[in-house]
Amino acid sequence: MGGLRWLAAFAVTQAVEAPIYAQALTHRRRRWAWALALSAVTHPVVFFVFPRFWPGGWLHRTVAAEAFAVAMEAVGLTLLGVPRSLVWALLANGASVAVGLTARHLWGWP
Repeated sequence: MGGLRWLAAFAVTQAVEAPIYAQALTHRRRRWAWALALSAVTHPVVFFVFPRFWPGGWLHRTVAAEAFAVAMEAVGLTLLGVPRSLVWALLANGASVAVGLTARHLWGWP
């Protein structure tokens, strides 16, 4: 069941974050591949590692996991030559967290 929950959360994350990152990467060839890769690298760590190993409750783990995702994705964007990479990473992750929490609240999914 954990794998299906992860797949659903990953699909939502990609659906929200990839278009934002693709916009940030308009100057790059294969921008959609790069846009999808950014959160594909961080999402498994956020979903599987932080809940298992980060101390504290849900809020502490979530804040730490999202800070990790923002930082790593901002580094990736910087390496890809995107100006204001931290702003783009905050926007993408903030949007996906908002959509994910709203969907969980309204429908109990993902």
